[in-house]
Amino acid sequence: MSTVLETEEHQALRAAVAALGKRYGRDYMTSVVRDGAHPGELWAEAAKLGYLGVNLPEEYGGGGSGMAELSIVLEELGAAGSPLLMMVVSPAICGTVIARFGTDAQKRQWLPGLADGSLIMAFGITEPDAGSNSHRISTTARREGEEWVLTGRKVFVSGVDIADATLIVGRTEDARSGKLKPCLFIVPREAPGFQRSQIDMELQAPEKQFELVLDEVRLPADALVGDQDAGLLQLFAGLNPERVMTAAFGIGMGRYALGRAVEYAKTRQVWKEPIGAHQAIAHPLAQAHIELELARLMMQKAARLYDDGEDIAAGEAANMAKYAAGEACVKAVDQAVHTLGGNGLTREYGLGSLITASRVARIAPVSREMILNYVSHQSLGLPKSY
Repeated sequence: MSTVLETEEHQALRAAVAALGKRYGRDYMTSVVRDGAHPGELWAEAAKLGYLGVNLPEEYGGGGSGMAELSIVLEELGAAGSPLLMMVVSPAICGTVIARFGTDAQKRQWLPGLADGSLIMAFGITEPDAGSNSHRISTTARREGEEWVLTGRKVFVSGVDIADATLIVGRTEDARSGKLKPCLFIVPREAPGFQRSQIDMELQAPEKQFELVLDEVRLPADALVGDQDAGLLQLFAGLNPERVMTAAFGIGMGRYALGRAVEYAKTRQVWKEPIGAHQAIAHPLAQAHIELELARLMMQKAARLYDDGEDIAAGEAANMAKYAAGEACVKAVDQAVHTLGGNGLTREYGLGSLITASRVARIAPVSREMILNYVSHQSLGLPKSY
């Protein structure tokens, strides 16, 4: 892919991460999934090289860069066939929220570990009865003396089994208005009353999905991240990086699938010429390449706006990037499988499992329909139906 819009440092980072990804690749990730394990070796090496915490502040052991750099890391690992989904959650969402809004003590406790990969944090926002409607979140936190008491349920929370803590979105009552407002709490994995059960997924991924029950989970006062009044500001500070990184995840996966298909189309010969010489094969692959490039451009725009502190503009661009990447990823994977025909569904070529995996970029962390709602209301000023 073209990198003319990127700095020399970005191009060097891309090349270095691509080399790391190539050493692991799709076979490594497939074997990890088959063994029911976690990609700990790749996580540790990426951390050691400074890639996992590239967006976190230097004073806490991070790289001092931003989402532009972190998204490059995830995209290139994905393009090599070995994406690290927890990068979306641990350094991008949780690391960003704590770096921007956490107390000094929270920053000292969590950021060095998130930066060097020795600590992992999950993120719990989605609820069984709320879905994409964050205004219906029913997990509540009440203050009792020096403690917070959390009660509620979360669903589709990635990596809780390997996370040292989960950043939980709950709601507290505003003393002045009596209304519930969102707040974020750090819940340690072994906190009494914090129960998890694994969701049986068709998706083949090393990162497991969990349903959480918080049954009167008691937390110290300093479990609340930052200021109780920051509410939505804190929440959206984490959601924009989440969308940028989901775009990177989708673009990387799409590039990997497209690369395998192009390689196959160049060498597979049924008639006189390789099948890639036929426009019925070549044109859809060219289209997939164009759409991945366009998605990446929007992702770069979103990352730049976010890193420049333009939160509102970044929100629009990040949603658009996530939408574009999800669509491009699904189409690229579909066309790649179709290009290989029956071979596209064999274990040997490893593309069939991506049919399910590619849907993640369309569905999570927010569905394409909710993004279209956002754009129609926020960008176009159209009225709401809900």
